[in-house]
Amino acid sequence: MAKQTKFRGTGTGVAIVTPFSKDGNIDFKGLSSLVEHLIKGKVDYLVVLGTTGESAVLNKNEKSAVINHVIDTAEGRIPLVLGIGGNSTQEVIDTIKHTDLKAFSAILSVSPYYNKPSQEGIYQHYKMIANASPLPIILYNVPARTSSNMTWETTVRLATEFRNIIAMKEASGNMEQCMKIIKHKPKDFALISGDDNLTLPLIACGAEGVISVVANAFPKDFSEMVRQAMAANMVQAQKLHYKLMEITEQLFADGNPGGIKAALEIMKICPAFVRLPLVKPNIKVQKRLAELIAEYK
Repeated sequence: MAKQTKFRGTGTGVAIVTPFSKDGNIDFKGLSSLVEHLIKGKVDYLVVLGTTGESAVLNKNEKSAVINHVIDTAEGRIPLVLGIGGNSTQEVIDTIKHTDLKAFSAILSVSPYYNKPSQEGIYQHYKMIANASPLPIILYNVPARTSSNMTWETTVRLATEFRNIIAMKEASGNMEQCMKIIKHKPKDFALISGDDNLTLPLIACGAEGVISVVANAFPKDFSEMVRQAMAANMVQAQKLHYKLMEITEQLFADGNPGGIKAALEIMKICPAFVRLPLVKPNIKVQKRLAELIAEYK
């Protein structure tokens, strides 16, 4: 049975930050500026309430407010993906059932964290979500945050058995694992990079895009890098990759999304405030980011 392929997550998606004001409230003006910046930068879709959006520290009402504001600002000009994940399978299903999803093209759902489930537990978790979701699902493997890796065999099993599981955001940093997914996956299932600086080599191996952090700040160049790479114009893609490489390294040098928020503040797009237990990156990182951005052409 063919997959739901109207939206596959190909190209450049951006895991958008949630801007905060100094008093800790959501900065909706900054959020509007960011969405406009990304649409102008010609990215392919936006991911709302992902890890980079600090969804873990937003309450239910704040999440609804962010969702509605992004929908209103985007005005249907760009596809939207919604992050709905967690370590309670039933809670994820309940959230899906009680969320108005009309404006969204897919759900990005992170592999269960903290519980450290077995591979069979991960499979059963996604099986329940797939059976409950009215939208296509993008799996998300990020062992550095979840303390649990989803193996390539589990990924391929899910991709093969469920028509609405359409893609995987792979952020393990394990190139061999990614290549095995690409080799064994169904033809209509997309492997998406979850690591900005691995996006170019992953596309060379057969990945079909990225859900990016750095593209919050540099959407035009990063999305063009992805387009050139996917068109097999590797010389052009390499130039943009290396142009952004050190900036990307600094964004993660002292925690995400602190780094990208610092960059966005330097660029006067939105403030750098984060919510505890996160804090701003250290002064050394902030200084180096300012230098790199000042030199960027």
